Amino acid sequence: MAVDYTVIVVYLAGMLAMGWWGMRRAKSKSEFLVAGRRLGPALYSGTMAAIVLGGASTIGGVGLGYRYGLSGAWMVFTIGLGLLALSVFFSARVSRLKVYTVSEMLDLRYGGRAGLISGVVMWAYTLMLAVTSTIAYATIFDVLFDVNRTVAIILGGAIVVAYSTLGGMWSITLTDMMQFVVKTIGVLLLLLPIAVVKAGGFGAMRDELPAGYFDPLGIGGQTIFTYVLIYTFGMLIGQDIWQRVFTARSDRTARWGGTVAGTYCLAYALAGAVIGTAAKVLYPHLGSADDAFATIVKDELPVGVRGLVLAAALAAVMSTSSGALIACATVANNDIWSRLRGLARRSGEHDEVRGNRVFILVMGLAVIGTAIALNNVVEALTVAYNLLVGGLLVPILGGLLWKRGTAGGALAAVAVGGLAVIGLMAGYGILANEPVYYGLLASLAAYVVVSLATRPTDEAVLAAWRERLAGRSPELPSEAVPAHQ
Repeated sequence: MAVDYTVIVVYLAGMLAMGWWGMRRAKSKSEFLVAGRRLGPALYSGTMAAIVLGGASTIGGVGLGYRYGLSGAWMVFTIGLGLLALSVFFSARVSRLKVYTVSEMLDLRYGGRAGLISGVVMWAYTLMLAVTSTIAYATIFDVLFDVNRTVAIILGGAIVVAYSTLGGMWSITLTDMMQFVVKTIGVLLLLLPIAVVKAGGFGAMRDELPAGYFDPLGIGGQTIFTYVLIYTFGMLIGQDIWQRVFTARSDRTARWGGTVAGTYCLAYALAGAVIGTAAKVLYPHLGSADDAFATIVKDELPVGVRGLVLAAALAAVMSTSSGALIACATVANNDIWSRLRGLARRSGEHDEVRGNRVFILVMGLAVIGTAIALNNVVEALTVAYNLLVGGLLVPILGGLLWKRGTAGGALAAVAVGGLAVIGLMAGYGILANEPVYYGLLASLAAYVVVSLATRPTDEAVLAAWRERLAGRSPELPSEAVPAHQ
């Protein structure tokens, strides 16, 4: 394993070096939180693909392939569909808003009264997303170094917190680009063909496994519908995703770069399912489907290649973890703490960089501590996505698509949808499908009814909103800096 260890150590050292380099670039709030809003197509596509394809998409995607065959691709496939929908239909408008958080968008659209409550919901979602990504370090470092769960979480979490705190979005962008390259080589170009060959090829796989493993709908229609509802719509409204859209240098970059990243996700989804199917042929009696990735990597790959593929898994986890961490800290500082203290929206740029850096460090420590204490990752992530979709999908899309939506309707949608989801999870169970179904319907009903029952949004607010959507907002100082590819 010496060669494999060397590969991993060099990779981790590279992450920290990128963090140090990013610290020298992040001299303003815009540079620190959204990379100066000047990423070109190459960086934008790679980093967007990196953040949405995390440990759940890699380790979990292979596990679903092990359990269900090719239809196990649907979870990651719906993530790709969500990214495609965001890029084609909404990314240009989102990018032109020139904001830092989803809650700031709601304030602009509804007149400054929806941000705090939506910020709390978004903070809970991003915190749980960061926590669940951090827990995944335990699986990877256990395979690598045979260390216990707590040490693995602290080791992986500390590296992510370090480079994220140092350079903010610039560090995360550079590390995500490296992680994108490592994932592409490790999973698509190495593990996928090796796994298929080791399993005897597609013909042998068909002979060994039941026909249901090759049924594209074998996982079940209701499960696919739930994935669409949670992951596809979740891609449309998550702060972690929007914050990447804010980094694009132009509408065209956001639209086409996101489309490339979404298409890459579709290919990654199919690759994970095929690898999992091959693992089922090679190891038909694993104790847990989620062990399929680590098992096939550990037992079937040659020295050096094994280290690179494990680095790819580590890259997947780290990219999602760092993206969720900076999103969590941004929301906590800009949407909750600043509002509660009544701070001015604009203060000295250097003070804001320092403040956001402190929040990343504090939130990072909270994420590591929560990850150590938490046991059921799936339930935590389900709660997060149910709250996100049930509470925020309607007011966000309603604000973008329906002129008659009001601040009262938005607040009612967040409150009713969020409370309905929580109550229904208590009744049906956290992992049940009904909470997000009925919670979303309750949120929609509250939004429409209260919006129609209250006075329309002030025309001056809507006029300012239209100006922002058209890209005629005041230019930020950092936006005059030449774009980076």
